[in-house]
Amino acid sequence: MKIPITLCLLLLATVSWSQDLDTEKSRIQSDITALDQQKQALLDQLEQVQLRMIQRDLKAVGLPSEQYVLHSAMALEYSEPHEQARWVAHIISPEVAVGTVGRTNDFRPDPLVTTGSAVEEDYFLKTMNANGTWEYDGFGYDRGHLAPSADFRWSATALSESYFYSNMSPQVAEFNRGRWSELEAQLRNYVETHPGVQLYVVTGPVLEPDLPVIERGVNKVAIPRQFFKVALDLKNNRAIGFIMPNSRLTYPLENFAVSVDAVEQLTGLDFFNRLPDSLETTLEASLDKAAWLPELAQGDVEPLVQPGLPRNHFNTVVAGRYMGSGEVVTVCGTVVGSRYSRSGNLWLNLDKQYPNQLFSVFIRKADLTNFSDDPKTEYENQQVCFTGKVENFNGTPTMNIDREEQVNLYK
Repeated sequence: MKIPITLCLLLLATVSWSQDLDTEKSRIQSDITALDQQKQALLDQLEQVQLRMIQRDLKAVGLPSEQYVLHSAMALEYSEPHEQARWVAHIISPEVAVGTVGRTNDFRPDPLVTTGSAVEEDYFLKTMNANGTWEYDGFGYDRGHLAPSADFRWSATALSESYFYSNMSPQVAEFNRGRWSELEAQLRNYVETHPGVQLYVVTGPVLEPDLPVIERGVNKVAIPRQFFKVALDLKNNRAIGFIMPNSRLTYPLENFAVSVDAVEQLTGLDFFNRLPDSLETTLEASLDKAAWLPELAQGDVEPLVQPGLPRNHFNTVVAGRYMGSGEVVTVCGTVVGSRYSRSGNLWLNLDKQYPNQLFSVFIRKADLTNFSDDPKTEYENQQVCFTGKVENFNGTPTMNIDREEQVNLYK
């Protein structure tokens, strides 16, 4: 069978055209790969520039001492007698909002600490079982980050270096995973909600000569009783400090907020010492809690000071200890939120608004007639004491009030 010449030419042209398309596709794919490689190289260069900028900016505001170790995105002074940093300084940059680097957990000694930093065996021992799994023997404390790894999630280099043992301090688990973690997240949120702001942060343990140590650890790491953190926002000219006991904390963050001056007085450190003297003095003496803790700006208040209350009266934090006890107690606080439910029952939230309320008062619709005025209108934004039994309502200490005689305005 003979194939017509015109058909042969057509088949040859089709094959040639198909090969041209394959070549063109391959070329485009190669170009894309080259562009991806070029983009990654530029991103790597950008990261290195950003790291150098952080080092520059940390030095520009002033580090607390001249004897420090400088890593890619943090500086620290190591206290050999305590086997941990005296302070760690870093910056929370706007890039934290878009960073995607995850936890590396590559805990390791700090190669730049010439006297040798703490090591894994200062916090726990591990042995391998016959089946290849590890068995851990912990010493009772978390390896608590001073500069938190999540603050560096925009840089793989900086995040990895945050796992140096020089950046660790023994922390009670309920503290490290509770209020301390909340404070770290709050400062990141501050940066994310204030465009163009970078925070200068210095964190550390309050080191004293008589601190207990982890006896089973190889280097006898000291166990701090307190930790501090100071933060500086130069764009908005404000600063704040925090001093927090190394224990399970039930009071909200605002109770631990202090001026930077107060932290300096406790620690003997001089923060942000390269700022103009007048600016440094003003910033470090000021304390505007509401500027840093948005819940306060939205109407939340601090719990009443327990020692200032009358005998057998308790603030909203201490009241939680009586939850479910069956005892009749008097609880005092500020009614910062109130609402009627669809069923007509009244809820009063003390000190913190829903859903973060510290203490709630519940008045059934049927009992509202026992009050001479509308309790919602009468008690809102007032400091009030309620007497009754404290029950557990979905984890919140709650008191059921059914008559006016159980309520008194606090003066």
